[in-house]
Amino acid sequence: MNGTAGSAGPAAGSGSCRFAHYFVVCGLDTDSGLEPDDGAGESLEQSPLQRSFKSNVLVHYPENTERNPFSKSAVNMLCLPRGLSFRTQAERLDTQFHSFSLVLDDGSRSYGFVHTFYEEVTSPAVLTAMTTLFQMHQVERQSNSSSSASASSPSTSSMDSLVSSLDESDGESLAGVTACPAAVGSYNASRDTLYVSKALCLLTPLPFLQASRHFLSQLHQAVASNSAPPLPLESYIHNILYEVPLPPPGRSLRFHGVQGPILCQRPGPGELPLGEFPLGEAFCLLGVDNMVQLLTCALLETQVLLYSQDYQRLMTVAEGVTTLLFPFHWQHIYLPITSAPIHHLLDAPVPFLMGLQHREGAQRSSLHLPHEANLCFVDIDNHCIDAPEDLPVFPDQTKLIQELSEILLRFGLPPQGGVARKPAITTPSPRLSSLVLEDLMEDRRNGNLGGDELAVLEKLQALARQCDGGKMADGAKTLLEEDDEEVKAAKLNIQIREVFAGRFSAMFGKYDQFVINSSFDLDSWLSNREGACNFDKGSFLSVQPASHLTFMSRFLETAMFSSFVEGKVISRWADREPMQQLFDSRVERQRLYDTDDDDPRSGRYRKCTALHESAQAVERRLKKADHTAIHPHLLNMKIGQGRHQPGYFPRLQADVLAQGHSAKRCGQVTASRKADFRKSADYSGADMDQSQILKVLSQKQRCKHILLRKNLAYTKLLDPCPRAVAQTHREFVDGLLNECRLKTKRMLMERMGKESVELGQGEANITGLQENTLIHGLCDLLERTWGHALQLKQGKSALWSHLLHYQAAQRKTEASAQSPGKSSEQKTFNDVTLQLRGSLLQDMSFIQTMSEGMSEVGQARAWIHLALEKKMLSQHLKELLMNQELIRQLYKAHAFLLCEEEREQFLFHLLSLNTVDYLCFTRVFTSISIPYRVAIIPMKKLSIAMATVNPWVCVSGELGDSGVRQFPKNTQEIYFQCKNLGRLSTLQLGQDNSGLLAKCLIDCVMVYNEITGHTYKFPCGRWLGKGVGDGSLERVLIGQLVSPAAEEDSGRWSATPPELASPSQTVMTVLGSLGSRSKVHAVEVQEDMREAANNLVKYFHKPEQERGNLTVLLCGDGGLVRALEKFLLHGLKSSRLFQRNVFVWDFIEKAVVSLEMADQMGDLSGAMRAKGQPWDSLCHYVNAINSSLRNIGKEGKFQLFVCLGIRDQLLALWLPLLADCPLTARTYEESALLRDRAAVQSFSRILHTIYGFSITLEASLIKGIDL
Repeated sequence: MNGTAGSAGPAAGSGSCRFAHYFVVCGLDTDSGLEPDDGAGESLEQSPLQRSFKSNVLVHYPENTERNPFSKSAVNMLCLPRGLSFRTQAERLDTQFHSFSLVLDDGSRSYGFVHTFYEEVTSPAVLTAMTTLFQMHQVERQSNSSSSASASSPSTSSMDSLVSSLDESDGESLAGVTACPAAVGSYNASRDTLYVSKALCLLTPLPFLQASRHFLSQLHQAVASNSAPPLPLESYIHNILYEVPLPPPGRSLRFHGVQGPILCQRPGPGELPLGEFPLGEAFCLLGVDNMVQLLTCALLETQVLLYSQDYQRLMTVAEGVTTLLFPFHWQHIYLPITSAPIHHLLDAPVPFLMGLQHREGAQRSSLHLPHEANLCFVDIDNHCIDAPEDLPVFPDQTKLIQELSEILLRFGLPPQGGVARKPAITTPSPRLSSLVLEDLMEDRRNGNLGGDELAVLEKLQALARQCDGGKMADGAKTLLEEDDEEVKAAKLNIQIREVFAGRFSAMFGKYDQFVINSSFDLDSWLSNREGACNFDKGSFLSVQPASHLTFMSRFLETAMFSSFVEGKVISRWADREPMQQLFDSRVERQRLYDTDDDDPRSGRYRKCTALHESAQAVERRLKKADHTAIHPHLLNMKIGQGRHQPGYFPRLQADVLAQGHSAKRCGQVTASRKADFRKSADYSGADMDQSQILKVLSQKQRCKHILLRKNLAYTKLLDPCPRAVAQTHREFVDGLLNECRLKTKRMLMERMGKESVELGQGEANITGLQENTLIHGLCDLLERTWGHALQLKQGKSALWSHLLHYQAAQRKTEASAQSPGKSSEQKTFNDVTLQLRGSLLQDMSFIQTMSEGMSEVGQARAWIHLALEKKMLSQHLKELLMNQELIRQLYKAHAFLLCEEEREQFLFHLLSLNTVDYLCFTRVFTSISIPYRVAIIPMKKLSIAMATVNPWVCVSGELGDSGVRQFPKNTQEIYFQCKNLGRLSTLQLGQDNSGLLAKCLIDCVMVYNEITGHTYKFPCGRWLGKGVGDGSLERVLIGQLVSPAAEEDSGRWSATPPELASPSQTVMTVLGSLGSRSKVHAVEVQEDMREAANNLVKYFHKPEQERGNLTVLLCGDGGLVRALEKFLLHGLKSSRLFQRNVFVWDFIEKAVVSLEMADQMGDLSGAMRAKGQPWDSLCHYVNAINSSLRNIGKEGKFQLFVCLGIRDQLLALWLPLLADCPLTARTYEESALLRDRAAVQSFSRILHTIYGFSITLEASLIKGIDL
């Protein structure tokens, strides 16, 4: 704060400590004359007074600053977004105030505050030009209204030289045209006074909204006043530019405008950053519900378009939303005010937050919005919001809305919104000048004025006494009332912001525990930054409340969260960013006072407790100034400069404003607490030597540059020239391609990790919810890609619009191809073409059939999900893009889809997704009807036996079952349609035993999904019929997904290696051959048992969205049923006690019969009787299974026995009973595991580990059993 406002122009870095960087005047440049604003999109049929003309930056001071270079075109565009506006005395000449934000190329912001007023036009050339334009307009109107030939519109290409090129003869010929009577929109030079808009602008490094508004308002009041201000205007402008410093952190500063003192304040180190844009006004305009929804859209980085007639409303809502994002930063295009020349940015295929002026009489339908699938459209004036249809709910949204509503009600504001609040501006009053002078007198007593300045002060006092006789205007607020309003608004602002900051602290209070630090130094991290995983998203989501997961999973994928985490990672090697440091300190302080050990998944809502404290701090600073800046004073000006002319802003003396005086220091203040101020302004690096400081600063700048290098160059964005526009969209094209590469890479890595888990090769790092989030991101990317530079669209979805146009074009082609006179060769070629393209059109037709009531966006996403599941996404899109003629009709020249090389690379990245399997369509669209085809494949040698069997099937999946489906006689294949079953898991296969030879050996059953193309194989390898095998007439088979591609059209069933299987033929061999029993080693059996139990435990410890099929873990290959079967087969003696075949169920039946007979005869041992309930339950369950009406055979009964025992937590108690049964010693060899007490106890303990979980069995397994 002690730097000097340099003597030879602003020194490097001096601008960073000043209150204001630039003072700018924009308006009509009389030297260049009238130039029409061609980019405004206005019609020449409008009156010249209703048209827009180009404005210019007339002056700006200083010329430039090093850290914040002046962008002339950008500032001019944002000061007068609609260009120059001309009016006459018949129209309202109210002043207007608006603000804007400029994002610099390094990501930092600069704020502009604009006071616009109307000044009388005195230039004869401009008056003559306006007269001529109006007369030409009148002539054209009269010629159009008559029946004569229509006159051509006047050219505007050379309007900039209209003043100089007017021919006197033209003026005479038009002079006789009758002018319109005095009314709005008409102009008569002899009768009307012409006014033109002029803007005064102040550019500041921080959003000092109120102080800047007051300064500019007082400056204009001095211009409009009949009496001259106490000092020349240059004195006040010089003072605000070079002599008023930034307030120290945690302090307030008072400086002086033309007519009164102005106060500004700055939050302290532990407080939220400065934010003066009135949140109360934003909430009153939109309501609490809409504001929370808008904030949700911003957090999820959707495209946000604000729409209002008032520029300041656009800025108020935009700044309000970005302020509430703390501790996160908006990372994308940020243009709250968008003028006509840069409306092409609405084509941008990236997230944006932009504001668009609603012109009077315009309808939303007239807006050309290429991106609407993921667009949040905010109609501020009509107090409504149109959010994306699949927007998730903000965590604890209902309770948050209630807390915010309570705050608004305390301030007397309606939570429902729909109320427009105008900021109160004090009416000019002569009292203000006396207040200024009284303050100056106080400064004289403090020793700040002396010498010649005292004489000036006395003259000013005398002038003030002469002007102090006026009374305050009606309705004008006193200074005290105005101060109270500002304090009230500031307190409301900070309380609303504290509520949201508290919510983010609660949601991300433990985020640092999930940050992954995978690098040892900064250089290695930077070199691997793109592929680095900096945050454990899966683990973080696993501790979140279930109601928060949808929002949180999508938010973790945003650029603002990634940037936030990267800042945390880099803080290991460099200082943290101020925003992140503030958030971390708040979180740490909250942990100290938070002694509640509640599970974070409980999601208990806590109201903010810092409201009163934060409001008090702001109120204290606004009630009393801590520091006072140096007062405006006379400058060394030339005689005759700065003369006052009421109503006209004077031509400022450039030499005194272009630079500050060396004697005046940037940070000079006068206050009672100077020492305290110097202490607060002291830098922590003061004790370092210069080399250390430079080293630290270079490291900070390097890190900051790396983090922000993705930022768009706003100087290019705001440049309306064709070359800059082309370059901007070229960067958008490159960005889309890079985003596609990164997104597909992420999807592949995450999905491959998931599949490795399913194959038993690792731990899961993605949940089903995260997978859905990644696919949602892919849908959004495709919508933004197809919306880039789109000029012809149907509905909200750009992709679906293209598909509809393509469908219509193909139908037209088909109609022409079916016309007579075609040769056979030509017809054959067309048939091949239609066959290749039929898949895309068939998928479209199915989506259109199933999507009754679904929006265009929903249809497009359903189509993407289906194509991705079928592994046809890249092929479908390639086919869609083959019709280049259609694309040229739909898109502008700079569209992504017209960039051939990038388009091919884009499709190649999408093609890589075919290497993994997705079930995104099957699992998302659960209520649709799906056609299935089922085929029974018998053993080849015995396939003729199928002719005498009447089979039936019942297919079951994650979402339900198909019911019993009977095969027609003499067929092995049926086709049926039913509600989506999800991923198929089991299939019940049976027959009624009514044929002549009602028995057959089934190899497998194949089920084909006609929509997704998925093929499921249900291996069997066993007999179905009485008197063969185990005599089963019904079997429950476990399915495996064989092929997601639609290859059955070629007549082949795919036979890829199974992912999950029914009991294999190897196991069947073991069951049917006694000679192989001795080859089963005890170690293998024990290992299989532990592995099966371990898989079940891991299943229940995974998040619910990540769990697979429990039936597979119980009954599939490697499941618990097969492991226990091997255990009971180990050491089994010869089959002399049984009939021909060996089945475990035979032993269990015999054991139960033996136990029941021993009990009846009183031979049951005392130890066995002591078992009590387990013995009774064993007999009860076995008898119930045997008495079931289902003829599921011995293998099916044993499977049911194990499933029921594990569900009801009895299996671990039954094993010791079977081991102690007298039959066991006669049936098993001495080395058998069942006779090894230690092994039995070990297996019982293993089964006990599963008893802590709730097991729900599929209906197909327990059908017909009531236990």
